[in-house]
Amino acid sequence: MTAVTTVPATLAVSAERTPVPTLLPTAIVGSLPKPAWLAKPEVLWSPWELEGDVLVEGQHDALRAAVQEQELRGIDIVSDGEQTRQHFVTTFIEHLDGVDFENRETVRIRDRYDASVPTVVGAVSRRKPVFVDGAAFLRSQTDRPIKWALPGPMTMIDTLADRHYRSREKLAWEFATILNQEARELEAAGVDIIQFDEPAFNVFFDEMKEWGVAALERAVEGLQAQTAVHICYGYGIKANTDWKATLGAEWRQYEESFPLLQRSSIDIVSLESHNSHVPIDLIELIRGKKVMLGAIDVASHEVETPEEVAATLRRALQFVDADKLIPSSNCGMAPLPRQVALDKLSALSAGAGLLREELTRASA
Repeated sequence: MTAVTTVPATLAVSAERTPVPTLLPTAIVGSLPKPAWLAKPEVLWSPWELEGDVLVEGQHDALRAAVQEQELRGIDIVSDGEQTRQHFVTTFIEHLDGVDFENRETVRIRDRYDASVPTVVGAVSRRKPVFVDGAAFLRSQTDRPIKWALPGPMTMIDTLADRHYRSREKLAWEFATILNQEARELEAAGVDIIQFDEPAFNVFFDEMKEWGVAALERAVEGLQAQTAVHICYGYGIKANTDWKATLGAEWRQYEESFPLLQRSSIDIVSLESHNSHVPIDLIELIRGKKVMLGAIDVASHEVETPEEVAATLRRALQFVDADKLIPSSNCGMAPLPRQVALDKLSALSAGAGLLREELTRASA
């Protein structure tokens, strides 16, 4: 592996950018599989195979490879593939004061599976930036627009035990303020789209309506970068697929959050679609927002054909204008075999290309 020097954010921001296609720019939601030398393949949240400075070096090499694969396979809005994180929530939390990772408790996550989680034992605070160095390194690796994901405040509180605030709402507001601090520094590092992952919005409807969306608004306050919220039905793991099997013929959970998000300041709403039971017409509820539509199934090893991807996207055009549609994946792809995930990226790009050509011909 080659040692890497992080490029200062000010230098990275000044780099000339490759323009994104006006129609159907592609992006992935979050994670990609890590190389086997960095973490055990096809295992969600697997421990690192490296330690110390060698781990940092390996994470940089993995991030560089993830960027290169996205570019080679036609992804227009590039992300880090979460190559420097074990977990999409707790990797952020472990850098905060007030959280004890030794004093763990078992809690119910998303109201569907039990997990051992850290405990909030004091006032939470962020001593220093968490992901800014990683974002600056990502910015130095590509001239394409970049997207960085953070956990949303409501999903953060659902991934912890709380022995200090003893109020989910109070803790969510504290996390929202911390996330806003981080997001502002990610923006300064050259991040074009800052995404907040809120799968909890699909479960805790009353809390989401009472203060969840408001806490998300606090997290994005004052940002000039585009903002996105990702709400899905989870990784392709058994706990999630078993839960989805109980949801019936139509998954209408988005009906609860979309009207609030349509009136919010969030720019982009990311949702699951391909091979799901989400009625496509629910997209109408966020009319006017950009829609990051899942056209890749992360719960299956079968690689979509470009025609299947194009068909999923085409159906959505009844409810979202073409210039507001961002083809994407349903969720993160960390648990998939690496080659399968990469082939799915190619399918996403090719499918978006088919529909882009079709729309261009129609408007000529």
